[in-house]
Amino acid sequence: MAAAGVRALGAKGPGWLRRGPWAPLFAGFCNRGPAEAERPEPGPRPTSSRQRDGIRSIVLSNPKKRNALSLAMLKSLQKDILHEAESQDLKVIVISAEGPVFSSGHDLKELTDEQGPDYHAEVFRTCSEVMMMIQNHPVPVIAMVNGLATAAGCQLVASCDIAVASDKSSFATPGVNIGLFCSTPGVALGRAVPRKVALEMLFTGEAMSAQEALLHGLLSRVVPEERLEEETMRIARKVASLSRPVVSLGKATFYRQLAQDLRTAYHLASQTMVDNLGLPDGQEGIKAFLQKRKPVWSHRVASSEDPGP
Repeated sequence: MAAAGVRALGAKGPGWLRRGPWAPLFAGFCNRGPAEAERPEPGPRPTSSRQRDGIRSIVLSNPKKRNALSLAMLKSLQKDILHEAESQDLKVIVISAEGPVFSSGHDLKELTDEQGPDYHAEVFRTCSEVMMMIQNHPVPVIAMVNGLATAAGCQLVASCDIAVASDKSSFATPGVNIGLFCSTPGVALGRAVPRKVALEMLFTGEAMSAQEALLHGLLSRVVPEERLEEETMRIARKVASLSRPVVSLGKATFYRQLAQDLRTAYHLASQTMVDNLGLPDGQEGIKAFLQKRKPVWSHRVASSEDPGP
């Protein structure tokens, strides 16, 4: 299984989406009909995307609505994440937001009786797809949080591989206060923090400070607001300087082994190590270390700027 994932990494075009370790998730996205996949988006796009030196920066750009994860926002975010995901020029994704609120969660105006259960189901299905897509994406995804992240906004932070936040940020799953328990945010939250911490957040709806979120594992690190972008981009540039095939294989295996018992996890990880050694970059890294020189990865990112989708 791991070997198939390695072979898929070198595939051209979208075929790797169906054959790699993340195949079950991406296959569903790729097999949609044209009407569903290319539904027109009315008005300006609620996200913006820019790529440079292997780092794709995606910004939630609807601060007037507290960057609510409306269906349009979710579809725009999905499009930005999937855009040329198979390109070897993409090494890491950073998700941030405009304004004082990272994201307030779902747009409650979309969740009234006027839209009906079919529309509601589409909202939560699309949201779940975006969250799973982040974990199953072949490159690391970093959340850069400056401000409040609540409900599905907190879910987005919990779903990212790395999360860096300013000391002014806070996190909450307050749905219970308005009669809508944060069940879907609880999926990501319950996998990012201890169970009792997650349940306290879900049952009370009370906010958690950035320092508390760091203590419980929701965040990777907390920095002063003025250093947030600098520190996030430092991490992103470090990841972007490494071998994409190696990082992609490692990320896929990390999440796969978490769901296994200890013996199966070690078996899977051991086979992945063997497959990793079979990669050109695996051998190049070892040779460079022994020869006391910098490695020359097989997929180097040229300095370029891509406005994104």
